[in-house]
Amino acid sequence: MKIIKLKISGLKLIKTKIYKDKRGSLKEVFKKNIIKKENFIFDLMSKSKKNTLRGLHIQLKKKQAKLITVTEGSIYDVAVDLRLKSKTFGKYMSLKISHKDDFSFFIPAGFAHGFVCLSKTCTVYYRTSNYRDAKTEKTLAWDDKSLNIKWPIKKPLLSKKDKIGMSLVNLKKEL
Repeated sequence: MKIIKLKISGLKLIKTKIYKDKRGSLKEVFKKNIIKKENFIFDLMSKSKKNTLRGLHIQLKKKQAKLITVTEGSIYDVAVDLRLKSKTFGKYMSLKISHKDDFSFFIPAGFAHGFVCLSKTCTVYYRTSNYRDAKTEKTLAWDDKSLNIKWPIKKPLLSKKDKIGMSLVNLKKEL
């Protein structure tokens, strides 16, 4: 495994090896000695239909670092820097990830995260450094004009919560 730093401080690709043979493949996803500072304690998976957009979510009290791995299909993944003292506050990083890729996306605590499913279905595996706290979870509006995120679709399938996400200006008051 190898760490590749990205243009926003803290964001990383965790490059892995995929071992393939006639039976299929094996992919390493996590090694504690690669991401030493994080204590990942909670794993979850989401399955989505094409054009489903989940996010942009952030935990305010129990901040979470995340390691994102796609196990089926492909997604357009987005992390928005909401660390108040960061030089890149309000900036985002996006990338396409599929189950065929040889990397996972590491997102440190203090970022809002979301993705849209690009394939017929997709399954996303999250490894997180804290439990989800629904009471203090906030949603940043996926279509906030100030973020200028270049989503690959215009009319996503959204949950009730994601339809009423907060603007960056309003969410900043709660950080």
